[in-house]
Amino acid sequence: MPPSRRDDLIDAAMRVFYRHGFHSSSLDDIQREGGISRMTLYNHFKSKDELIVAAMRRRDEIFRNSLMKYVESKAKTPHERLAAVFDFHEDWFTGNEFCGCMFINAAAEFSVAESAPRRLAAEHKKEIVRYLRGLCDAAGLADPDDVAEQLNILLEGAIVTARVVGQVSENGKNPGAAARLAKRMALTVLAGRP
Repeated sequence: MPPSRRDDLIDAAMRVFYRHGFHSSSLDDIQREGGISRMTLYNHFKSKDELIVAAMRRRDEIFRNSLMKYVESKAKTPHERLAAVFDFHEDWFTGNEFCGCMFINAAAEFSVAESAPRRLAAEHKKEIVRYLRGLCDAAGLADPDDVAEQLNILLEGAIVTARVVGQVSENGKNPGAAARLAKRMALTVLAGRP
């Protein structure tokens, strides 16, 4: 089935918000990106805030599905899958579209903890930890909750470092270094676990 105009609008908003931020992006920017009229926009969304929520949900779905498919296609054993999570991040960091993490960006832009974007950001991060926990459990690691949290902190640090430092230092030549370092650290954590 071809995508609907609503889907086109959400996808355009997701791209614009991801590249330029939520507050800096206007509805006009989104309309231009998607080739969508203002009437179409307001037929589907009452406000920019509703569109932000829809775009974040779409990004969450796309990101987590891409991560899981990548890991499953690149690794056979549970331990290999844990390492492949970091390889996925390296590929993401070195891609042409990398603009940091939409969910970290949302947490930075929306100061009210109870706001929908902050809640969605927290939900996304919790889902990543759940996924990691499942991989840790499948690997038979003792205390998979603790290991998943440690690995997630390494990932989060790598994401921020790739965006803040990796895309700036050396003319942006090495944002993948953060993922490679985080992977080495993760392998050390995993080696120390029964």
